[in-house]
Amino acid sequence: MRACQAFSGTLAGMGTKAHGRMLFWEGASLWILSAPPGQRYPRTAPHRHHVVQVTVALSGTIDFEGQGEPVTGAVVAIAPDALHAFEGTGLVAHVFIDSDSRQGRRIAQRLFSEESIVRIPASQLDTLPQSLKAAFEGPDASDDELRALGRSLILRLAGDGAGAEVPDARIAKLIAWLALRLDETVSLKDAAAFVGLSPGRTRHLFIEQTGLPLRTYVLWLRLMRAVELYASRASLTEAAHGAGFADSAHLSRTFRRMFGVAADSLRVS
Repeated sequence: MRACQAFSGTLAGMGTKAHGRMLFWEGASLWILSAPPGQRYPRTAPHRHHVVQVTVALSGTIDFEGQGEPVTGAVVAIAPDALHAFEGTGLVAHVFIDSDSRQGRRIAQRLFSEESIVRIPASQLDTLPQSLKAAFEGPDASDDELRALGRSLILRLAGDGAGAEVPDARIAKLIAWLALRLDETVSLKDAAAFVGLSPGRTRHLFIEQTGLPLRTYVLWLRLMRAVELYASRASLTEAAHGAGFADSAHLSRTFRRMFGVAADSLRVS
C-alpha cells in the first residue's frame, strides 16, 4: 500500500458528521475521526475486511458487536475477516494493518488465539493514545508525526516478531505484481504463469497464504487504491476508475461491505 496524503473533511451518516484525517503507508493506514460534542457516531452496518483492525478511544467510548457478546473498551482489536459493527463517541483512532504483512501476521497470532474481537489493556500502548490525541488536536500536527505514531502503535502490538510466519516468497512477489495491475483484468492463469506454478497450485498456495481467493484479494487492493485516490481529492468516479472498478456504484458497494459506511460519506473539504 503506497503512502497517501492526509484526508481532512467529514465522515457523514445518519445525520451525524465527523471530521478527521486518513493517512496511508506501506501495509497500514490510520484513520482519526472526531464526532461532534455530545453526539454518537452512527452505528455501522455489520461488515468484515481482510485486515487487522485496532481501534483506540482517544476520548469518549467505543463499542463493537460481532457474533458473540458486545465488546467495549479503551482499545479493541478485530481479527481479519471477522464480522463486526461499530459505534462510539468522541475522538477515535482506527488502525488498519495488512494481515498478510509480517507485522499483521504477528499481531494476529498474538491477539486472536481464542476470540475474533478482543480488548487490549490500555497500559500495553503506554502513552501512545495520549500522543495521538495531542498530535491530532495540535495546531502544528504533521502527517509524518501522525504516521510515526501509527507505526509505533503497530510495532508495540507486534512485539519483536519472533516466531512470525514467513510468507511464501512466490506469493509475496505475486502480491507486489498484482498491486501494479489494478486497472487490468488479471486471471488466475496469468498469475500462475507469473510465479511459474500451475493454476491449481497457485490457487491453493494463495488461499493458504492470504486466506482469500485471488479475485477477492485483488478487490481489497483496488479498494485501498480507491480510498487513497479519493482522499487525494479525486471524485468518486475518478477514484473508482483509477482503482480498476467498473464504476462508482461498484466501488460504493464494495466500500460499504468492507467498512460498513457509504464511500461517498467521506467528504473532502
